[in-house]
Amino acid sequence: MKSKLLSKLLVIVAVSSLSQFALADSASATKEIAGILATFNHFPSDSDKAALMAIAKDSDNGRGLQAIASAITNMQHKATDADMEILNTIAMADMAPDSVKALAKIVVGISHVPSDEAKATLQAML
Repeated sequence: MKSKLLSKLLVIVAVSSLSQFALADSASATKEIAGILATFNHFPSDSDKAALMAIAKDSDNGRGLQAIASAITNMQHKATDADMEILNTIAMADMAPDSVKALAKIVVGISHVPSDEAKATLQAML
């Protein structure tokens, strides 16, 4: 019961902060996340986790990239259910930059490793 309430609250927070997606689309953070995902294999390495946590904590990156970085940090073969809700919200957000939407969709679609199509998209971001 508490888990469902927490999930709903996280989605509400994500939706209410959609305007933040447009404020910052850090090119270096986007490239770093794309690079990590391009070689993703089941879960992020310790060095990848450290880089992702730095992106997640840097408010200059915007809430979309922060949420994506956090979701990847939490991944074990796939994103958690709570992170999936947030990522789907980001992917559908009108104000989110295309690169942020693309990263969110890719993370949602990962099952152990990104698909070949996702890897091609990621390579284009690098």
